[in-house]
Amino acid sequence: MPEYLTPGVYVEETSFRSRSIESVPTSTFGMAGRTAYGPVPYTLPGGPTVLPGPVLVTSFTEYERAFGGLRIGEDDCLLALAARAFFANGGRRLYVSRVFPFVRTGTGEGAPTAVDANFASLPVPAQGTPLLYWRARWPGSAGAGISVAVTFRRGKNILIAGSDGTLRLTGVQEGAAVEVLPLTGGTVPSPADGTPPVPDRVRTVVRRADGVLGYLRGQDFEPVAAGFAAFHLTLAVTVRLGDRIDVYNELELDDRHPRSVGNVLQASDPADEFSLVWLDTIKPAAGAPPPAPGARLAALLTLAQPGAHLTRGGDGLDLTAQDLGGKEANPDSLADPARGLGALAEIDDIAIVAAPDTVTLKADEQKTAVDLLIGHCERLRYRMAIVDPPRDSSVSEVRRFRAQFDTSHAALYYPWVRITDPGRRPDPGAPSPVLDVPPSGYVAGVYARSDLERGVHKAPANEVLLGITDFTSNVTYDRQSVLNPEGVNALRLFEGRARRVWGARTMSSDPEWKYVNVRRLFIQLEHSIDKSTQWAVFEPNNERLWASVRQTVEDYLISVWRTGALLGSKPEEAFFVRCDRTTMTQNDLDNGRLICLIGVAPTYPAEFVVFRIGQFTADAQRS
Repeated sequence: MPEYLTPGVYVEETSFRSRSIESVPTSTFGMAGRTAYGPVPYTLPGGPTVLPGPVLVTSFTEYERAFGGLRIGEDDCLLALAARAFFANGGRRLYVSRVFPFVRTGTGEGAPTAVDANFASLPVPAQGTPLLYWRARWPGSAGAGISVAVTFRRGKNILIAGSDGTLRLTGVQEGAAVEVLPLTGGTVPSPADGTPPVPDRVRTVVRRADGVLGYLRGQDFEPVAAGFAAFHLTLAVTVRLGDRIDVYNELELDDRHPRSVGNVLQASDPADEFSLVWLDTIKPAAGAPPPAPGARLAALLTLAQPGAHLTRGGDGLDLTAQDLGGKEANPDSLADPARGLGALAEIDDIAIVAAPDTVTLKADEQKTAVDLLIGHCERLRYRMAIVDPPRDSSVSEVRRFRAQFDTSHAALYYPWVRITDPGRRPDPGAPSPVLDVPPSGYVAGVYARSDLERGVHKAPANEVLLGITDFTSNVTYDRQSVLNPEGVNALRLFEGRARRVWGARTMSSDPEWKYVNVRRLFIQLEHSIDKSTQWAVFEPNNERLWASVRQTVEDYLISVWRTGALLGSKPEEAFFVRCDRTTMTQNDLDNGRLICLIGVAPTYPAEFVVFRIGQFTADAQRS
């Protein structure tokens, strides 16, 4: 209650409305698996600790910038193909958790990372003792395709005389590099812009304690002197990987400057989130002076256009089910973040999950990986998994695979899809190369498209699959009559109606949770109510709170009923909400529990549409 201590007029705001519940998004997709390149947590021996989380991408172009292309070395990148399919079929938001099994110098997860076996790098200069290294920010053989070129730009003379006749540097700040040249006949020299700076003439600008700018000479402060001109030197770094070209202009030399090449292109927090390389400065031996700025600049400028390629790097060890499952973050160490599916668990918005790389594992490993995927969704409650069948499965084999699972939080789709290989250019006169890929990315896109167009209550079936040329196996009417009752959703071709998803069943034996749309509708309802009623925690647990909770939930369910998600011609037939003395005992109240009982009548899909037709005579009565 407000306090009224001084006589006067008090104007107070109050609300006469019940709190509202906003539906959570249901079309956000999350995948964990191998990619050609891209963010993954790691710690280099004596180097940086880089701890990125799953990355949100909203188009396949953005995916390619963050995670590379469609191939990992000589193999197809199934996660990239699934991401491409997701966006092609109507998906809009995708979180990717990259999985990379590092090669280590010892055994165990905590063993040091083998740098050269995982990361591509380029010593600078290439001959002699390196002063610097350009290193790929992320592990993978794709890093060996990166080239780096460094050029410089010489600005105008920045040494000017003030009104009192004293000389001072202008237009620069601490950490800038300048070339100090003597005046010729009292006039400012005009060096050719393309002439490399003389290393012995390069200085780093530093600020004295009194604020005066000068030069760093060894470890001492050197004031500006008469008879010289100072030309500001900046760098431009051009990084290429395939068709991608990143250019970073107006970079400074010394790390004292916020725009230094080492700060802008650092490993852990660069200016460009998806930068490809970082600059690793070699620390001098104990007691040895750091390299002069001129030597550092000369080393960088050895990488003139068109630049030089990084070398080494690799794609890590063979993938395992435990790699895909990952782990949760270590609560006692910020340097040990979540990985794999465990990293996706930290993103609350994700509603659909898949791991296309499960099909690359052996049979027992694939079973373990799918169990981890299902366990991830069941543990987090508000997620649905899309499971891929094993490669080249027959009807009998996919039935045996399906029989190993029983969950309402996953759905299985069969068969694989066949597409024109987007990563290969066909030979003249030869047929277009084709590629067989698992269906999870396509189905996830259909889920997202159906949710956006109709709503989550609409079964994501009888929907066209876009971007495919064929299926690897033909599911006929008779074959589906075997698969459908067992919870295997068929992908089928219908002449004149394209290739469609022709099933909407979960992998559950419980008839109450038989349909995908029913499970996903309850996921949306439960998650929305969960998020939007957090305000009730620690409120006084009395009739006023109960009425407010009832009103909030009823208002939300009325809006859901109006979308057609619930049965009934009026709200009373579609749902009920109870929160009163009939749902709580005195023991519940004494233990701080508010219990609200909610019942909803979901709409089930018209999976079997039956028309009964018979003959009748003209004078017969219609029944």
